[in-house]
Amino acid sequence: MIICISANPAIDRRLRVEELRIGEVNRAKKDSSFAGGKAAHVAMAALALGERDVTWIGVLGGATGEMIEHQLIKMGITVIAIWTAEPTRINDEIIDSDGRITEILEPGGGVTPEELYQFTERCDDAFAASGSEAVVAISGSLQPEMPVGLYGELLDNARSYGARSILDTSGESLRTAISHSPDLIKPNSHEVTSLMGVDDVCSPIESLTGLRGMGARDVAISLGQLGALFSTAGSADAIAALPPQVNVISTVGCGDAMVAGFAVGMKRRMSEIQALRLAVACGTANCLADSPGKISLSDVESLIPNIELETVAIGDRTETEQNYVN
Repeated sequence: MIICISANPAIDRRLRVEELRIGEVNRAKKDSSFAGGKAAHVAMAALALGERDVTWIGVLGGATGEMIEHQLIKMGITVIAIWTAEPTRINDEIIDSDGRITEILEPGGGVTPEELYQFTERCDDAFAASGSEAVVAISGSLQPEMPVGLYGELLDNARSYGARSILDTSGESLRTAISHSPDLIKPNSHEVTSLMGVDDVCSPIESLTGLRGMGARDVAISLGQLGALFSTAGSADAIAALPPQVNVISTVGCGDAMVAGFAVGMKRRMSEIQALRLAVACGTANCLADSPGKISLSDVESLIPNIELETVAIGDRTETEQNYVN
């Protein structure tokens, strides 16, 4: 089973405009809305890869929450919802005619202590039911007033039942939870520089050992169109994975699709290299998708053999890193 945890889900609303003019009236040429939030994207991408036992656990409210529940269930994802009086937030993605993307993310409405208790209990029930067969993917932000240590608690509970875990969050949520030893973290380069307190864009690559030292077993740093850098516990090497260039529809959800690839790789007991190839192919396939997480299996399969890998001692400058800096 793949269990996708969402403390702060959202509706993804995509608006297309000719040109985004700040301070003026902008009229959308087209709009569409999808079940969203990072964990929903992970669940959808895992389903697209052929997984049939995918569970999504999250806090929902109002008509927007009902929309998320309905869409996920219709896809075949098991939904465990904790209902709150606050409506689920909406995240806007504004795309202009040049393909530039502006995102506006609502913070979320917050939960009561009782709703928070129900959320952790439902997660614990799912961990207990699936045991060591589960891969738990914890993704996204916390709602206002949720304790910053919540993800650490969930990681500990999942491990107590033998589950493997992936953490994809940022800021204080990541800083606090990483010490609870997730099996894999998947930050992007900007999240790494923030976590490590550095300014140099190269520092995330040079800090792979430091990130593992903070508690994570494996680290995958997503680098957008340049793929990912991967480092695993006990290895002095990192692996740079570079995907082929594609015609991008949207980059929203690409990191989440990458998490889905790693989760499926863990569940299917793939080698680290196989899982990395799958993850980067999923992230790239998401660029081609009509909505976040709705990747095509045929796209993924065609991309996998075209992922270029480079092994490098941590601290050395890879070709991928040099391209990223330039």
